[in-house]
Amino acid sequence: MAFCSRRRRPEVGGPPELYYDKSEALKYMRNSRMIDIQTKMASRALELLDLPEDQPCYLLDIGCGTGLSGDYLSDEGHCWVGIDISVAMLDAALDRNTDGDLLLGDMGQGIPFKPGSFDGCISISAVQWLCNANKKSDIPAKRLYCFFSSLYSVLARGARAVLQLYPENTEQLELITTQAIKAGFTGGVVVDYPNSTKAKKFYLCLFSGPSTCLPKGLNEIKEEEESKESTFTNESSQLVSCKGPVQDCEARAGEEEPEMGAGEEEPMQTSGAGSQT
Repeated sequence: MAFCSRRRRPEVGGPPELYYDKSEALKYMRNSRMIDIQTKMASRALELLDLPEDQPCYLLDIGCGTGLSGDYLSDEGHCWVGIDISVAMLDAALDRNTDGDLLLGDMGQGIPFKPGSFDGCISISAVQWLCNANKKSDIPAKRLYCFFSSLYSVLARGARAVLQLYPENTEQLELITTQAIKAGFTGGVVVDYPNSTKAKKFYLCLFSGPSTCLPKGLNEIKEEEESKESTFTNESSQLVSCKGPVQDCEARAGEEEPEMGAGEEEPMQTSGAGSQT
């Protein structure tokens, strides 16, 4: 299985609060292509949340950046709070007069809200940053568990979190999902366009209540073809491996630069295309 070169991934170049500086923030304000990509991923994440129709909800946007995803939530009639570690990105969000409330914070240190505060959570291209240690005290597994356990707490029971991410490889994806399981979540990974090197997207769909069927992944080749999905439960941390690269280098480095706010395979349980819930 081929994976994206580490030297082309921004996470390995340093902490996100340094990578996402003023120049990066400007890209998310001026580059129409990046704005369009970010908005489309936010739209898909909101769809996977499966919120009640025609009912405004109170949502959390983790790694909210300049507020592009939040703008889509506002356009859909929801209220939201965004948290991000980059001062430059949050300053840009303020300059854009985004509607959401903004909080400067490190998701690896936990989500600082009261239990049951939110009806749902989205995150675009942020979680994989927790898999890198930028200082000696950073232990990725502990930071991921702190993040997921606090996220589980701040969600209303039965609410979902949909986290779009760019895993570097199967091991990193398993590290992330294992910590989500330990924190109490059920759910799985929905892969959109699994056969496309550029359009392929990973969405970690987490349920804070009883486990339910995963939503169906999108497939641009044949509508009737089964989507490649991964499932996990509280009893098992094993994930389904998806054929093809976890993330194509060209898509990562060129087509879809994400906004902040992350050997032989063992046989694993496989889920076909789940019904939309």
